[in-house]
Amino acid sequence: MRCGGSFQHRKKYADKRKDQKQQKAHNVTEVIKKVLEPLKNQEVERIMKLGIVGLPNVGKSTLFNAITNASAESANYPFCTIDPNVGMVAVPDPRLDRLSEMYHPKKTTPAVIEFVDIAGLVKGASRGEGLGNKFLGNIRMTDAIVHVVRCFDDDNVIHVEGSSDPVRDMDTIDLELVMADLEMVERRIDKARKAAKGDKKFLQEAADFEGLRDWLNDGKSARSYEAVDIGAEYPDCELLSLKPVIYAANLDEDGFSDPSAVPYYQQVEQRAKEQGAQVIPVCAKLEAEIAQLPGEEKQMFLDDLGVAESGLDRLVKASYTLLGLISYLTSGEDECRAWTITRGTKAPQAAGKIHSDFERGFIRAEVISYDDLMACGAMAAAREKGLIRSEGKEYVVQDGDIILFRFNV
Repeated sequence: MRCGGSFQHRKKYADKRKDQKQQKAHNVTEVIKKVLEPLKNQEVERIMKLGIVGLPNVGKSTLFNAITNASAESANYPFCTIDPNVGMVAVPDPRLDRLSEMYHPKKTTPAVIEFVDIAGLVKGASRGEGLGNKFLGNIRMTDAIVHVVRCFDDDNVIHVEGSSDPVRDMDTIDLELVMADLEMVERRIDKARKAAKGDKKFLQEAADFEGLRDWLNDGKSARSYEAVDIGAEYPDCELLSLKPVIYAANLDEDGFSDPSAVPYYQQVEQRAKEQGAQVIPVCAKLEAEIAQLPGEEKQMFLDDLGVAESGLDRLVKASYTLLGLISYLTSGEDECRAWTITRGTKAPQAAGKIHSDFERGFIRAEVISYDDLMACGAMAAAREKGLIRSEGKEYVVQDGDIILFRFNV
């Protein structure tokens, strides 16, 4: 009887546990439904990513902290940034600020881009040295590169190579990206050759990548290869050295006051010019301090330095432009917002950034330029002057357009 009783007890307990598990699973399902239901009809917009790269201890994490006001660990030793830190960054836009002053909306939403602080790279990264494989994998997921280059001497901040040499540092990063690309290109050639046995059209692909391989073997980046537009012809080809780049020349406070007088900065500027790239002078340490200040104090600090805007604001704006992005604006009492689109986008596709229904049922766009609205002082006055245009499906949206979309679904 004891055994039977014991069995019945265990069975009752097991049944109870089963019911509890089922109830728990049901509760979790209900919670997930509640979380996902409001998102079901929302549009998900892809946000452009920029990877902040460079050798260890050149100021990447300090710069990232300043850009995002985040708290990525920043320590004076290699590889302190082991996992990529990700931060959403608002794109500075005085036009949006001015619209908010006019409408006093419940909400103001700026355009944003994403910055990723990636672990420092060392020589041999393409062969897996240091955190090379992790570094290269993280860079592959970005749309463009912000390459931080150290342009100062400081015995208290260890340089992985033992001394400051901006051109050497730039070449180290560039070469590792090229070497990683070579491996990928070799695999692409082999794949195309095998495919060509069944379809001769792949012979051209093999030839295109063979030409690129020879170019890369000379230590040159895929960005500078002009024989074939690899990015356009083969958009699925994720070459690291094909990504657009901005150089952030990290100076000390003395150098930041007059970058053009700093030999290190001159070297970076010359190398960037040869590549057709842009250089933004920054002082990561100083920018981190500025980023902590409230708006008015920040502007006073910048005025004392004799600069109109911080190096970080210039860097964020330059990054936005590098990605080929512009903003159009929507305004009203509920929300003033900057919407990110690629330069050359037509009105229906721009409307689709708000919601797919706007694109599907697009009728027309009522458009006024920001400058025209500011000159009139109010939308009603602009309408009286006939400055609000009615644009159709072929209209290419311009940076700073203020738009009201008419649609029907």
